[in-house]
Amino acid sequence: MAGLSKIEVICDMSKFAAIKKELSELKVGGMTFTQVLGCGVEKGTKEYEVDENYEMELLPKIQVSVVVDTERVKKITDELLKTLYTGHIGDGKIFVYSLDNVIRVRTGDEGTDAL
Repeated sequence: MAGLSKIEVICDMSKFAAIKKELSELKVGGMTFTQVLGCGVEKGTKEYEVDENYEMELLPKIQVSVVVDTERVKKITDELLKTLYTGHIGDGKIFVYSLDNVIRVRTGDEGTDAL
C-alpha cells in the first residue's frame, strides 16, 4: 500500500474560495471543511497590537483537511503556501500527518483505492 498523508490547513475564513480552487486544480479528490475558532502565538491580535499583556482572543478560522498520496504532499503544500501567503500575522498554518490507512466504508476499499 502506498503512503498516505493528511494535510490540514487552518487559516482566515476569507481564504476558503482560493483554497478550494487550488485543491480542485491539483485534482485532490475530496476535502473536509470546518469552521473553527482559534489563535496562534499572536493571541488573536493584529500586527500593530502585539503585546505580552493581551488576553488570548479566539478568532473565526477555517480548517480544511485532505488525504492524499504521500508523494503528492510537497506539490500540494507548496501550492497552498503560495495561495495563503500575505506576509502578515494570521496567514495560517499547514499541518501534515502520516496515516496508517484509509477505509471506504461502502466498498471496503483501503489505502489509495479508498480515496
